[in-house]
Amino acid sequence: MLKRPRSSLVLKRHGSRLVVLPHDVVELILERLAVKSLLRFKSVCKKWESTIESQRFKERQLIRSRGPDVIFFTWNDIKDEAQSRRIVSLGSSIIRLVKFPVSNTMICHGSCDGLICLFCNHSASFVVNPATGWHQSFPLSNVQKLLSNMYKRREKHARCLQLGFGKDKFKGTYKPVLLCNSSEYGLANATTCEVFDFTTNSWRYVLPASPYRIFHWNQKPVYFDGSLYWLTEGEEETKVISFDLHTETFQVICKAPFPHAPYRFGVLSVILCILDNRLCVTQQNWPTQMIWSLGSNKTWKILCSIDLTSDFYFPFSSQFETILPLAILEKKKLLLGRDGMQPLVIHDLHTKSNDTVFIPRHNGYPVSYFQSLFSVSSN
Repeated sequence: MLKRPRSSLVLKRHGSRLVVLPHDVVELILERLAVKSLLRFKSVCKKWESTIESQRFKERQLIRSRGPDVIFFTWNDIKDEAQSRRIVSLGSSIIRLVKFPVSNTMICHGSCDGLICLFCNHSASFVVNPATGWHQSFPLSNVQKLLSNMYKRREKHARCLQLGFGKDKFKGTYKPVLLCNSSEYGLANATTCEVFDFTTNSWRYVLPASPYRIFHWNQKPVYFDGSLYWLTEGEEETKVISFDLHTETFQVICKAPFPHAPYRFGVLSVILCILDNRLCVTQQNWPTQMIWSLGSNKTWKILCSIDLTSDFYFPFSSQFETILPLAILEKKKLLLGRDGMQPLVIHDLHTKSNDTVFIPRHNGYPVSYFQSLFSVSSN
């Protein structure tokens, strides 16, 4: 007598055969679906719910996630219902408009496992997952409290603090990080560093902090492969420093591909970014903007050179502000943007042509991310 294979189940219903797929095959199908669909499918049965909520499944889903997608966070109320549902498709990627949950909010550059960090120097900050709607707040750091008190007392203006957000890739824990130049806040040493611990819901100082001062005005640190990165300032050549989120130590990675990172009309002309899973840096020197990528041997390679006098459509202060590289789509399309009411533009790396793909009607800030099921508590 032939035995039925254990790997699948065959049911009879109304005289027909209904094959139920093995669960490992079901998992392979599920991990290719959009997050919105997965959230609905959790209610199918307890086994599916357990699978979708497992750490292993979340990691595999993120690897297969389409995208990257782009969210344009705005500070303004979106009164037009059509605008609030507005989605622009770019191949496998989408762009959508979202309102900041609180006013006076800033945003960390880039994302980590589909999580985005929104912060404010006067009130609680948030980590959010735009795909699932999950969010969690965390309090001001010690230096942020100091800055807030300086504003309240109307003391000498201190530069705005910029947070970084990333993950200890060995323990899987997420960490907001604040690094600032100490002298601007009346503190000792070259820099001051604080790390937030979600398990204790508290900030703690990291000692020693970076021995090098960082470009502080308008520089947003970026996260890549377990570390956060900044550019240094000073009389010497500009360096790239990293903060390992596992060991919580700083080190110099390499020199920047340019001798100095100048300010133009009070705005830093260089930006660190992540493109095609590589650490990159871009510098605007009108009428050209260069982008370099860092190789595994810690040497810089020119990714592209953009002619800003061509058919670009960045109407405000285009000669003074560096354009933000957001993502590379389909291996050849570089998505560029800026904060404010600036458009999002596709720059074709092969043909050098430009195409405006999104014109916001509200002030805001674009950020790229991959849709995921992660939350801080999932690790």
